[in-house]
Amino acid sequence: MRSNGTSLASLAALLRDGENVITPHVVDSDEEPTLGALAAAGPRAAKAPGEYLLLVEAIREGYLLHYESPRLLKGADSDLRLLAGDYLYALGLERLAARGDLEAVGELADLISLVAQIHAEDEPGTSDERIPALWLASTVAVAAGASAEHVEAKEALRAGEPGTTETLAGVAAEGARRAGLGDALARAAESIGFAREGLPDRG
Repeated sequence: MRSNGTSLASLAALLRDGENVITPHVVDSDEEPTLGALAAAGPRAAKAPGEYLLLVEAIREGYLLHYESPRLLKGADSDLRLLAGDYLYALGLERLAARGDLEAVGELADLISLVAQIHAEDEPGTSDERIPALWLASTVAVAAGASAEHVEAKEALRAGEPGTTETLAGVAAEGARRAGLGDALARAAESIGFAREGLPDRG
């Protein structure tokens, strides 16, 4: 198991804290926290990279508990998974707000809202490439700030316009290029199943 600064161990420890109903279901994971690492490597996280890694991964785990396979909880029923997912969403947003990073709070709140919209619109079991593209673009925005193109891409996604996967991937690639985060973006894309060739080369 890697150290808390480069693994999910600190998030697992947080979930075990306090002997709550979640505690008996918490497990360790060797999965790389690549989205959190992408956020932590950006200039906006320079003063507290470990905190940004933890909080982005808390939001990610909340998403997985709601819609996919969680990394840190096993054997929980559907109601407990939803409860734990909501708890992790709130944890990430509240601790970012406590840091005064309202831009990141807004970005991740948009992410939570938009993935919920996509899942509500899609057939169960559908693999929608808009979701990983949105995760990448939103995490780059947390790391390095949101461009006007990023804001427009989210609005297009919310409105159901076509081509948003490619637009979001391009926004993520450009934001990462400007901040020197290209390698971190590529690792994150691979880890969440977004083909590296789906990220345009922004030189």
